[in-house]
Amino acid sequence: MKDSGLVRIKLVICPIENIFPPIPSELVLVFTGYLTVTSKMTIWGSILAATAGALIGAIALYGVGRLLSVQQIEKLVSGRFGKIMRLKPADIEKAARYFNNHGGKAILLGRCIPVVRSLISVPAGMTGYPFNRFCFLTITGTLIWNTILILIGHFAGRAWDQILGMIDQWLMVILVVIVVIVGCYLYYRFSRKAD
Repeated sequence: MKDSGLVRIKLVICPIENIFPPIPSELVLVFTGYLTVTSKMTIWGSILAATAGALIGAIALYGVGRLLSVQQIEKLVSGRFGKIMRLKPADIEKAARYFNNHGGKAILLGRCIPVVRSLISVPAGMTGYPFNRFCFLTITGTLIWNTILILIGHFAGRAWDQILGMIDQWLMVILVVIVVIVGCYLYYRFSRKAD
């Protein structure tokens, strides 16, 4: 697959990850960083594609916030949709309260906090936070977050051979430690039942 094809995939995955919190960006972006070592993807192309995708997802959720009230969103989240998304009405209330107290800082910092990164767009829309400022803060926060995670994946990918070598050297020690821990646990558990 050519680099442009991978960038298109990233542009699709990032909005989905941003809209659906159960898809962890930590895994997606770190894996993307790894792919910069094993494919033709570039670090900067990946960062830009991930940031553009996250912005698209954030704008979609901002739009949801403009269309729905807090009560409507809480009602939506309290049903089956909330279970699928792993969200509770308290999450919406918490995000709205945090946003009201911190405004722009909430958008900027919220882009680096799991679940909040997606939810923070909704209260921004509900409160009518200025759209241009919202986009600027979203781009800044996600650019920082994406850069960190993609670089972690890139450097971990470059060190993968060394990591495998270290695992080979320590594998027997690790196995012995695991067997001892499991043995101690089983002994402790069954000796207490005998008493």
